[in-house]
Amino acid sequence: MNTIKLALTLALPALASAQLSNTGRLTFENRCGVCHGADANGGELGPAISNRISRFRDPALFALIREGLPARGMPGTQLAATQMTALVRFLRTLKPPAAGVPERASVNLTDGSTLAGLLINRSLEDMQLRSADGRVHLLRKSGDRYREVTSQADWTTYNGQLNGNRYTTLDQINKDTVTRLAPRWTFTLPNTSGLQVTPVVAGGMMYVTSGNQCYALDAGSGRQIWHFQRPRTRNLIGNAAGGVNRGVAVAGDRLFMVTDHAHLLSLNRYTGDVLWDIEMADWKQNYNATSAPLPVGNLIISGTAGGEEGVRGFVAAYDQATGKEVWRFWTVPKAGEPGSETWKGGGIEHGGAATWFTGTYDPELDTVFWPTGNPGADYYGDNRIGDNLYSDSILALNAKTGKLKWYYQFTPHDLWDWDATETPVLVDAKWKGEARKLLLHANRNGFFYVFDRTDGKLLLAQQYVDKVTWAKGIGADGRPIKNPNMEPSAAGTKVCPSQDGASNWFSPSYNPATGLYYVQTLEKCTIYLKRVTTWEAGRPHLGGSARTVLDEKPEKILRALDIQTGKPAWQLSQPGPGVSWGGTLSTSTGLVIFGEESGALAAADAVTGKLLWSFQTSQLWKASPMTYVFDGKQHIGVAAGSTIMSFALVP
Repeated sequence: MNTIKLALTLALPALASAQLSNTGRLTFENRCGVCHGADANGGELGPAISNRISRFRDPALFALIREGLPARGMPGTQLAATQMTALVRFLRTLKPPAAGVPERASVNLTDGSTLAGLLINRSLEDMQLRSADGRVHLLRKSGDRYREVTSQADWTTYNGQLNGNRYTTLDQINKDTVTRLAPRWTFTLPNTSGLQVTPVVAGGMMYVTSGNQCYALDAGSGRQIWHFQRPRTRNLIGNAAGGVNRGVAVAGDRLFMVTDHAHLLSLNRYTGDVLWDIEMADWKQNYNATSAPLPVGNLIISGTAGGEEGVRGFVAAYDQATGKEVWRFWTVPKAGEPGSETWKGGGIEHGGAATWFTGTYDPELDTVFWPTGNPGADYYGDNRIGDNLYSDSILALNAKTGKLKWYYQFTPHDLWDWDATETPVLVDAKWKGEARKLLLHANRNGFFYVFDRTDGKLLLAQQYVDKVTWAKGIGADGRPIKNPNMEPSAAGTKVCPSQDGASNWFSPSYNPATGLYYVQTLEKCTIYLKRVTTWEAGRPHLGGSARTVLDEKPEKILRALDIQTGKPAWQLSQPGPGVSWGGTLSTSTGLVIFGEESGALAAADAVTGKLLWSFQTSQLWKASPMTYVFDGKQHIGVAAGSTIMSFALVP
């Protein structure tokens, strides 16, 4: 009798589980199978999902089923709690078909050798194969054989070069050939929009990201090689919560990227396997992360976001091999530390000065130049009287130790959200006839700055947009000469530039042949309101709001600034509402390639500003172009909306 009872005790839970799974199967077939197929491996109306379920935790899966994806044609499904539990239980049992497992292949190459490995992709024209050593081989059909191809000019960091200047000496695309520029391939990142990523190319493979995911692509065809993804962090706040991620950095066989919840990852760039994962900061204290890290020697350097959420900013360096933290520089001092005297009041506790954007590096000076964000709360400064160091600054840091060499603060006691998080461009050029190491910076506050980057000496500060009301200029002491009554108020104060800034994080570039710095600029203003605010975890920390000036007509203008004077040599106004975020790429062949306000990718003459070519993508730009050479052909890569586009010359 006891044996029978034991058998029943063991059998009943298994029977209940089987019944639950069977109920879930019937629910799936009745509600979901018509689109996704009865086995979840795809149907006429919907994609295969058997290989996607593992990406979602149960709460996220419940929400997806309940709410659907209306914008993508997937309706929500309302189920009783028991039905929902049964359905999710069944979904967890799904396995991808065997066809999803790479098969082995062996091919004959044009050099007479044979290559064997796991087949990643194959078409009538190309193949991607992973050999036993884990490396990926990109192949193109040549008669009855294949030839191996790769890139001859890479773009391995966010700006292509550590100096931050998106300038290229590649010369296939020039004034004579640019009219033959056309799309070569496209790749769309599913369930994304408004990508802010700059593609990175290394050894023929391209890496692109959105929030918590990275795709490795064949840079010559756009074919997917691998896809890394982690679930997005629930209850996160900040820009990363919207899926913002601006890209990766590659050093050797490693790829580095940040997650939405402020972790830094190292991946094997051939496989996407995680090599290490470290927490930079606690996301529950409002930290997040959005931008590409910067590789410097054997270090990988990153900051975090959260300036609008009252974090305490920092820049940190980690060992590339292990992820161990090597140094950290805090951009808001603690009470009693040097610099804390510039924060009178309790605001120092949640001072912001986030470091969310990618910095630059000078190997000769062994110096990292990192831009910092606005102080918090953004529009309310009554509890942070003083300059609020080191917000709105450029930091010159010793690359090995993180020690501060010099700094410059663009907007002391910022009340208008004018982060200094625009690219610090490093160039070697003559200044007043003397060779100097310069740092160029078009600040969000409306002034263009030139520094000697060896010691931080300010050489030039010149207004570069028309609409600047908050200051008359920059004094001989380097401090702004402020106009009265420009602070945010309870009733609202109109101030120019706008909260978006005279420029922003979209990329500038500099051409040494023309001596011109190319930057997308905004002519518009904002009405700033302030209110008393208290910091809370999980809540923004703005201290007011920023409103649109309704009777204003904003304008987006591409300006070519003479770095000797800060004044425009030419400017190209772009029709539209002034809401796009496309940057520039300049070339030794005399072109400026940029994201035009209407949604076109365009090329202008670098000397005159004359428009030479455009291709309409019909997308709102939130990214900047880059370039590389693959299989002997120069490409222009850019993220347009949710799609990566690669352009090359056609006959």
